[in-house]
Amino acid sequence: MIFDESMRKALTDAKVIAIIGAKDKAGQPVDRVGTYLIDQGYTVIPVHPVRQNVWGLVTYKSIADIPVPIDIVNVFRASQYCAAHADEVLALEHKPNMFWMQSGIRSQDAGEKLAANEIAVVEDKCIMVEHSRLGLESV
Repeated sequence: MIFDESMRKALTDAKVIAIIGAKDKAGQPVDRVGTYLIDQGYTVIPVHPVRQNVWGLVTYKSIADIPVPIDIVNVFRASQYCAAHADEVLALEHKPNMFWMQSGIRSQDAGEKLAANEIAVVEDKCIMVEHSRLGLESV
């Protein structure tokens, strides 16, 4: 499938993944996904407006505060916040290649804004599940 190939390429090429809504609270999907991505060798940058030091990593209040280019923005926030996060992405000097909304998260507004700026969009899919399904696991 064409979509699988583009997703495989994006996940293979990516080095830096920012996780919006990051929390290292045991049992939470975001915790499982974040630790999985770290274990797979990605540089994971947690983003949360209040929490600090998620997964033992420097945690930024917003993606605008991250001092390095991001390859994938992975969103763990309710759908109604995605359009605003898309605006934050579009304001970045270095745009990510992909904006990934986790399982259960969809936003037509975000998708349209980002696609118009040539940023790939994934909705309603778990990045951990897709990474594994595509045979990209390194452990």
